[in-house]
Amino acid sequence: MEGNTTKTKSRLEESIVGSHSKGCLAVFLPLSLLFRGFRYTCCSVDTTMLVVLVGIVILHLTEIIILIISTSVNAWRMAGARTYDLWYDCQTVNGGYSCLGAHDADWLQAVQALMVLATLFCMLSFIFFLCQLFTLAKGGRFLFTAVFQVLSSLFVMSGAIIYTVMSPDEQNAEHSYGYAFVLAWLAFPLTLISGFIYIILRKKE
Repeated sequence: MEGNTTKTKSRLEESIVGSHSKGCLAVFLPLSLLFRGFRYTCCSVDTTMLVVLVGIVILHLTEIIILIISTSVNAWRMAGARTYDLWYDCQTVNGGYSCLGAHDADWLQAVQALMVLATLFCMLSFIFFLCQLFTLAKGGRFLFTAVFQVLSSLFVMSGAIIYTVMSPDEQNAEHSYGYAFVLAWLAFPLTLISGFIYIILRKKE
């Protein structure tokens, strides 16, 4: 008699535990599936936006570095042992390196001003982008940032054109353009492309 009672109790306990487990499974399984689907959707969107933002930031920082190097480095033009940039004319003599201030031609001063403006506008547009990233209404475009970036590209293009046309000694066989001059021309399409990206880009809704 006692054996039958014990078996009955154990079966009753198993049925209760089984029904309780099934009830918990019925509740938590849909929630788990819903959470996984929600996490997959959110992560896929956030990952895409994160990749886009990281790419834009890297591109913009690269442009700033290129503009700073191009504006400051003494490698716009080379002729034998002499190197020229926007600010100094330098020469290597007997193992020594001496520099003199660049001549005060109007065209060179114009190039100096344009390259400085291009660098400043590129920096300002990056600051504006970071500010608009947190303050811009959802779905809005980064037009203010784009305007400064396009202006930066126009400044660097104008400076490079003026230097190309007006720089002396074009007919000299020893004359050659340096990497800073090449970087100035490289900065033009990069800043222009990023400016168009800011025009197209919308803040995530």
